[in-house]
Amino acid sequence: MSKIRVLIIDDSLSVRTILTEILNSSPDIEVVGAAEDPIYAREMIKALDPDVLTLDIEMPRMDGITFLKNLMRLRPMPVVMISALTESNAEVTLTALALGAIDFVAKPQADSGDGLEEYAEEIIAKVKMAAQANILKPE
Repeated sequence: MSKIRVLIIDDSLSVRTILTEILNSSPDIEVVGAAEDPIYAREMIKALDPDVLTLDIEMPRMDGITFLKNLMRLRPMPVVMISALTESNAEVTLTALALGAIDFVAKPQADSGDGLEEYAEEIIAKVKMAAQANILKPE
């Protein structure tokens, strides 16, 4: 089986770096690119054809919810929301899930220390689950 190809979309270089390290630590996942905002991501999606996106919510030039809405209309694909704003039952999380995101996870905290291994397992599991999703284009 080929690796799950992931594109990370987040305006924070440190978060892109952490997520890349975490996801690349799984033998089943390959990070094929990282974009600092949805405008760059659009071209990277066309060029790299990833299987799954990780998507932040608060970014310059276009927020993640607007991007998700456009993505699901034009090129539906599995998305895992990763943001400081995505907490269980948060309105923005419910909006993202309603728009077609597969799942969500809070951003890794730089000071979390011990929790990073547990976080890594969670994000890897959610990306693998997202890759199995059957995303249909809305009519």
